[in-house]
Amino acid sequence: MEQKTKSKKEFFLTRPVRFLIHWRPFPPYELICYILMFAGATMFSWATIFPNGILLFSIEIIKPIILTIATLYSGFFAALIWNDITDKDIDIVVHPTRAIPSGHISSKKFFTIALVFSALTFLFAVLTSPWCLLIVGLTALFVAFHNKYLKKIIKLPAYSEIFTPVQWLAVPLFGFFAIFTTLPAKGDINFSVPVLGNLSIYSIQLIPMFLLCLFTYFADDAHDIAEGIHDVDGDRRLGVKTYATSFGERNAVKISFSMLLISGILGILLWFFSFLSLIFLIPFIVLWFYTLNQSYQFIKMTDDLQRKRMGKIMGKKIYDYLLFSFSLIFLDVFLQLINAEYLHWINSII
Repeated sequence: MEQKTKSKKEFFLTRPVRFLIHWRPFPPYELICYILMFAGATMFSWATIFPNGILLFSIEIIKPIILTIATLYSGFFAALIWNDITDKDIDIVVHPTRAIPSGHISSKKFFTIALVFSALTFLFAVLTSPWCLLIVGLTALFVAFHNKYLKKIIKLPAYSEIFTPVQWLAVPLFGFFAIFTTLPAKGDINFSVPVLGNLSIYSIQLIPMFLLCLFTYFADDAHDIAEGIHDVDGDRRLGVKTYATSFGERNAVKISFSMLLISGILGILLWFFSFLSLIFLIPFIVLWFYTLNQSYQFIKMTDDLQRKRMGKIMGKKIYDYLLFSFSLIFLDVFLQLINAEYLHWINSII
């Protein structure tokens, strides 16, 4: 009897984990890239304080990096699950194999899992700082109302894809505010807000933060527009205003290409106005040109059915471009830190 009870408990605990593993076919590299992306946002923010060379890694930066990864990873899964719940009517048409349309899980059970991930997101955010909790809270409210109501009732042309990328701005903003609010107040812009606490900002951080936010928006929007071409039939049936449903699939492909083009220019400007080195710039340009070429081939397609099928593939390629770009930022910062530590060690010996 005891063995049977133990088996039931193990089944209860492992079943959600097994489900999440098979819920979406995440490639291993993508799951790794999220860690690099979230850590990179905080490390980049910290390193922008030292434009003439990154100083030695300090113990005080470890906590915000870990909490940023935990917060944003939990929030990422929470947002995806909430999206699956609110978009189940669309998914029945364009993604019938997803969890709810296929019957692998009910909306009620998925709702419970979403609540768990949301609670973890808020917990890790408040452990970072009240300011970071505010960013997460505002993002969660926006995502909830946008996905559940606004994108289905607001008839502004392309409304859904104009505002959907806004949720991804939480990544660079959280990374910067984790630094603004957790390190000692040494910046040249300092102020305090009741309940939320102190903000200490170095003015030199503002341009890189602004450029990283813009890059994130345009890269993600290019991805969303391409995937919207694949989902156009479901979106059109439910009255969702995307670029494809508002201006046609052919024009949407061109707009996606334009967004991708702008994102690359912003990436180069980010390198120019920050400490980032050629370790970031050279592979970024190669990645950008490759993705641009793929997007240009997408423009040249004339068959409507083929274009819809290609929308999903192209959307994934642009999404990988976004992930890899953040990973390159992490790699550049990390290698510069290693180099600084090595030089410090050499100098201490000499």
